[in-house]
Amino acid sequence: MNNNPIGIFDSGVGGLTVLNALSKVAPTESILYLGDTARVPYGNKSKEKIQEFSYEITKWLVSQGCKLIIVACNTASSLALKKLQGIFSIPIIGVIEPGVTAAINATKNNKIVVLGTHATINSDIYKRTIKIENQTISVISRACPLFVPLVEEGMITGQIPQSIANLYLGDIKSTKSDTIILGCTHYPLLKDIIKNTFQSEITLIDSGEVTAYYVSQLLESKQLITDNKKVEINCFVTDSVGPFKNIASKFVNVKIDSFNKIDLK
Repeated sequence: MNNNPIGIFDSGVGGLTVLNALSKVAPTESILYLGDTARVPYGNKSKEKIQEFSYEITKWLVSQGCKLIIVACNTASSLALKKLQGIFSIPIIGVIEPGVTAAINATKNNKIVVLGTHATINSDIYKRTIKIENQTISVISRACPLFVPLVEEGMITGQIPQSIANLYLGDIKSTKSDTIILGCTHYPLLKDIIKNTFQSEITLIDSGEVTAYYVSQLLESKQLITDNKKVEINCFVTDSVGPFKNIASKFVNVKIDSFNKIDLK
């Protein structure tokens, strides 16, 4: 048993999809969430900057006693995860491999689409990981950089996000792909918009959900499950608390005990 909290970090509000999912599959676990809202988005940053930011955040979460850390940001998972795992001794989990496994299991015609930020798509991490598992799968990768600011502003319904989705994804419909990996934890908040774009039976892989399930199994196998009767979920941001709290109140289905601003420097 280990009563220390689980740490989750993301560039902004997107990782709340992981927090939401984890609170359902591991409801007795306390969570410490950090959104780097002062430096969002990560998708247009250099590899060096993403690694620097990810190290600062992970170091802080470790200093708070986290027993396991989830890198809820796909961009950071693509470009910083292995470096973090080589530096810190606690388990550090990314969102890419769980998402890939779920997509491979879901596709019926071996045609998968990956949506992500420029940094994630340019890293080619999803395609390479899929091909390692199954060479016969066709992978289409598409950067959707405006999805993150839409979610950060709470604009997840209506004509504007739908028009942007049509612009990014309209030509993919002809590929007959049957599975889409939402390769950014912001993107599940646009699920309905993305489904409307295709207007057909398509499976969306929410990396937050599959990662949460993977972590719940890992906690058990490593004997890290808590027996603490008091569950706390505390959120920290690197910029103003107000906008983050407003979005969290709309999208998170669990009580958050506190919202705090911190300075990582």
